[in-house]
Formats: sequence, C-alpha cells, structure tokens
Amino acid sequence: MMIPVLHTERLTLRGPEARDWPAFRDYFLSPRSHFTGGPYETPKQAWTLFAAEIGHWYIHGFGMWSVDLDGTAIGLVGCWYPDGWPEREIGWLLWDGYEGQGYALEAAQAARAQCYGPFGWDTAVSYIHRDNARSIALAERLGCVRDTAAIHPNPDALVYRHPAPQEVAA
Repeated sequence: MMIPVLHTERLTLRGPEARDWPAFRDYFLSPRSHFTGGPYETPKQAWTLFAAEIGHWYIHGFGMWSVDLDGTAIGLVGCWYPDGWPEREIGWLLWDGYEGQGYALEAAQAARAQCYGPFGWDTAVSYIHRDNARSIALAERLGCVRDTAAIHPNPDALVYRHPAPQEVAA
C-alpha cells in the first residue's frame, strides 16, 4: 500500500516509519499521553499501538501520518477508526516541545482535506478528553462544534464534529 505523502507550508505528513518508534514510545510512556490512552506501563504496550498505527493503513486505506518537521517526526495526525469506534476520527498528538506553534492545526487541516477529498469522507469527528483544553481549543480553531448527540466509547470524551466538506472548501 502506498501511503499518500502530504505537504504543508512547514510540514510533511508521511506514513509512520521505524525511525519514529523511539519518540512514539517515549510519548506513550510519559504522563503527556494521559489524554490519548496512556501512559503505558511498558514499551511493549506502546509497541503494540505503534504497530496498530501502521497496520491501520493496510486495513482501512487511511491512518495516522507522522508529522515531519525538517526530517524529524514531531507527532501523529490523521485518521483513526479502530474496530468498535462509532465514527471515523481525525486525531492529533504532538511530542513534547512541539505544541503551541501551529503544527497540529496545519497538519490537521491537511489531513482533513485528504479525508474529505481523496478518501471520500462525508463527515468526521474528533474524540477529545473533557479535560484536554488544548485539544478542545484546536478543534474549535478547526471549526469543529461539540456534538452532544454523538456517542463515544469513553465516557470522559467529548465529541467534536468537523465542518462538512462543502463548509471546509468555502
């Protein structure tokens, strides 16, 4: 499978690669990952998720991109739809030290354009932990609105609905 490579003004979104593993592991073993499923107790648990990120592309034909800044992966942004998930999600996470610089916004806009364009999605959500103020603020900057009627498998999560494709293109 060929994972599409996306380019923004400052970033390259590419498929996850083996060289991304150390930063991914460190993120998911740290308290920073609290709002995104972690922290994990062992590297093996993080490895299983890293392998799932890669496998997701092969199962669904879409997935999370490594966000590359000048040859260094600084996080993941993209599509997530594991078994049992109510809806297709656009998600984001950045490694420590890269937040607050607009990278997540820039990457999420590119990922959403791919979802609503070549991937053919007609809707997308972002599932965000209710205490994750930075992620909620990003969703709102992306034009997402809280969807209280939508469900999520985690009772601590809020659902933010992305604007419809025609609203994003306008």
